[in-house]
This record gives sequence, structure tokens and C-alpha cells, in this order.
Amino acid sequence: MWIQSFNSLKHIRKLHTIKCLSTKAQNIENIGPIVFHKLGGEDKGIAVYGLNSPKTTNTLSSDLIQAMREVNQLIREDTKISVVILHSLVQGIFCAGANLKERFKMTDDEVATFVRSLRNTFIEIEDLPMPTIAAIEGVALGGGLELALACDIRVAADSAKLGLVETGRGIIPGAGGTQRLPRVIHLNIAKELIFTSRIVRGNEAKDLGLVNHVVPQNSNNNAAYEKALLIAREITSNAPIALRCAKQAINEGVQLSIKDGYEVEQKCYEKNIPTKDRQEGMLSFIEKRKPQYQGH
Repeated sequence: MWIQSFNSLKHIRKLHTIKCLSTKAQNIENIGPIVFHKLGGEDKGIAVYGLNSPKTTNTLSSDLIQAMREVNQLIREDTKISVVILHSLVQGIFCAGANLKERFKMTDDEVATFVRSLRNTFIEIEDLPMPTIAAIEGVALGGGLELALACDIRVAADSAKLGLVETGRGIIPGAGGTQRLPRVIHLNIAKELIFTSRIVRGNEAKDLGLVNHVVPQNSNNNAAYEKALLIAREITSNAPIALRCAKQAINEGVQLSIKDGYEVEQKCYEKNIPTKDRQEGMLSFIEKRKPQYQGH
């Protein structure tokens, strides 16, 4: 096991400590709002991004958002990470959405600034160069669901509760929810969910296409995480640079006409051509062996 505090990060003294540790670590109660660790051994290349603010049920406070931005920067700059799993260490809660007690004390201008910062934080997650997987064990409401929507893949336990509930609280989804949800599921269904502020469970979320997978919750209350880990292992068997190029091609191309999307695909393909991993992929196929990708 190894533990490292990122005390040198900007503003980190204003935050709880961010630590890196192995998945076998048991004592995580007092680590802070985010626990970030990279797996080793056969799971090398997988990073785990854990929300850990039990006193506030992972609500999106200023402290948590600032910590997320610090971790986003760490991940973006780490070329050895092939996939990120975002989950919660608080049992029964993925993220309960806005910290309304904090929000209520803000002026109108402060609210507008905070919501813009929150949206930009989720855009940072959406724009991480490697694939991301949200593992949703419990409640993901309002901003919590918006956070999950910023990830590339979503896995939910059947007991999870998901919903954009903002209209029931006198506001609208403001961290990307009105834009991402209609791009994930049918427009009319997205409208219905937002207009009614309805909460759906894992199985219904799967039927609607809101999540990729739904799994029965287990006795350890980590079934979604375990499924996310299996998917992450499938992803890390592939070439890291190719994964990043594929994500870039999809994310940029989907916003364009298909003809313009083809040009984006070509640009991303050409970026991958000179890599040693591309040569390794072809050579390993010819030699009928498992490829050994190095990420360059």
C-alpha cells in the first residue's frame, strides 16, 4: 500500500487532503471529500475517483467542487491513466446534488457564479482525455445525476435512485443536465423527466437508456463499482493513445454534421499513426500474441 498527500497543489490547504492509496486500504473514514487512487498490478492504468463527504451526503459544496477541479487536473496530466472510475465512498449515496444550505446563503450573483463554476467542473470531467465510468450505488439526484451524465459510461445498482429534480425545488438543472440528458435519451423522455422532477430506479434508468448497465446490489453495497471495474479492465486491454483518440473523435464529431465528423475522425486517426502502440497492435496480431501497449 502507498499513500501520498498532494500538499503542493494550489489551494490544497483550503481543502481536505487528497490521497492516493491502494484498493486494499480499509481506513477511509477521515480522508476528506475526494479519495483518488491508481490501481496497480493487472489493473494498472485504472484510476478511481471517489467522493467521500458523508456529513454532507456528497452534496456539491464549494469545497467539494474545488477539490474536484484539483483532481481533474491531476488526471488530465497523467498519461499513464487509461480509464477513470468515478464512484462514492458514502454508502447509499452517489451524490445528493446541490448543497442547498450553502446555496441559500448566497446572493443572486454568487449563485450564478457558483453554477457556472459547477458546470465548468463537470465539463472538465466530460473532457478528460481517457474514458470515464460512473458507478452509481445509491442516490444520484440533481447535480449528482448531472455529474454522472458527464461520464462516458454509467453503471447503476438496481437500488439506485436517479433524477433531475431541480424544477421541484424552484430551479432548473444548471450543470449541464438540460443539455446532456436530451443527448443521452429520447428528447421527449428527457423533457418529461425534467418537467416532472421524477426519480427513477436503476432498472427503469436502464430501460430509458440513462445508464449502460444495471446490476443487483450486493451485500457489500458496491455492485455498480464491481461492474465498472470489469468494464475498466476490458478498456485497459486496449491501446491508451487509441482510446484517447477514439474518445476525442466521438466527442468532437457528434457535435457536427456526419461529413464534418469524418474529417475529425481522420484527424484523430492520423494522430495515432506514428505511435509505437499502433505498430505493437499489428505485430502482436501477426505473431498471435497478446499486445503489450506502453502508451506511446
